Amino acid sequence: MRMEILNILSNPTTTPPWMTSSNSFFNSTTICKYKFISKYNVSIFSPLSSLSKSNPSSKFSHMPTNSSNPGIFPTGYGCSWMQEKSMYETNAKNGRKQGPLYSVFPTKPAEVSSVQDLFDFICAGPLMSKLGFTEEMVTESLDKWIAYGSYLSRLFQLNELRLTIPQKARFYHYYIPVFFWCEDQISQHRSMYKDGEEIPPLVIGFSAPQGCGKTTLVFALNHLFNVTGRKTATISIDDFYLTAEGQAKLREENHGNALLEVTMYIGLKYLSIQQRWLRGNAGSHDLSFSIETLTAITKLTKEGTKMKLPRYDKSAYKGKGDRADSSTWPEAEGPLMAVLFEGWMLGFKPLPAEVVKRVDPQLETVNKNLEAYYDAWDKFIKAWIVIKIKDPSCVYEWRLQAELAMRAEGKPGMSDEEIKDFVSRYLPAYNAYLPTLYSEGPNGSDPNRVLVIEIDEGRNPF
Repeated sequence: MRMEILNILSNPTTTPPWMTSSNSFFNSTTICKYKFISKYNVSIFSPLSSLSKSNPSSKFSHMPTNSSNPGIFPTGYGCSWMQEKSMYETNAKNGRKQGPLYSVFPTKPAEVSSVQDLFDFICAGPLMSKLGFTEEMVTESLDKWIAYGSYLSRLFQLNELRLTIPQKARFYHYYIPVFFWCEDQISQHRSMYKDGEEIPPLVIGFSAPQGCGKTTLVFALNHLFNVTGRKTATISIDDFYLTAEGQAKLREENHGNALLEVTMYIGLKYLSIQQRWLRGNAGSHDLSFSIETLTAITKLTKEGTKMKLPRYDKSAYKGKGDRADSSTWPEAEGPLMAVLFEGWMLGFKPLPAEVVKRVDPQLETVNKNLEAYYDAWDKFIKAWIVIKIKDPSCVYEWRLQAELAMRAEGKPGMSDEEIKDFVSRYLPAYNAYLPTLYSEGPNGSDPNRVLVIEIDEGRNPF
């Protein structure tokens, strides 16, 4: 399932002080002077990794971290809100039709008055200790933090000088730290190969419940990779849903199982039993197609290698959905550095039958189907980001927020009762599989390559 991506608009007024022609900045009380330096062409983890400046022979050392020009910003950058393709255009390239992401952010401005203020704000982030960040590491890479914050502000069409505190936290306490972690995972991955060997892209899995912001996180990370010169591809478990024909067959084989008969709503009315769509839980995906696609995408290791990335059209057949026509699929081109693979049930492990039956007897069939998912999905993933929630009931609240915002804009949306029914089809799987995912990690994962991020009801890490 996908939540729509949020686009918070803010009209820019002035050029950021750190982007003046002198490339330096004095605040009003001359607290600090900061000059951009571009010698740190490795990730923020470089002091801790084997791929530091002292190891120029490393494969990752040749991977561009910033643009190829001497400064931190690309030539002609001018200012952070200069002409740039909007998030809608950027996302269209990935084959995603994204509307505005609905926000409950406060609107009180929290201006960045100095680089020192930003430094202090970054160092107060909840992921600092989890990721092993130190103040020294932030100092050495502060030019990157500023650049990445500017890139994200442009992506989401925000004035970087007037970000609200939640917006600042989303960028500097969440998206950018996770991006640095991904960079380090790529460096570790690439260091495992000898010179001259073809290096497959690192597949990073994002396992997170519906509505918690994983699609927006992946969207932001993919953009940061692209604007810093790294080729990546994004794919979702949604893209591997059965075709409409396959859904019809699944319906016939599982008639009466509410977990495999997820009701679609259009115009606030239930569809008839003949119009129900069968997507969501284990069993509603084309696993052979998944293996074929993921195998092919990991072979995009050379210049000129290309492939089409499948996409799913949920609007087809009046909401029942079908695989989109291949002529509309976006194209990925090698060499890829990473594949960002996201889904609400990635990494779920099958459990003993008696355990799932206690949660919901209908889950037994889903649990049996889940046995085939490791070979189809999880074995391709070498690094994991697990977004952990306190209570699966948050999924209902997040879905309700989106529906209320859609109604406020005059768009069709589900009623409160319809939302409850919709979410209830997924809650058994959450209740059964999330405890094991959180305690043992994703199916077949390396504990040293799993990042667990706990988020609150506001979708913010803590």
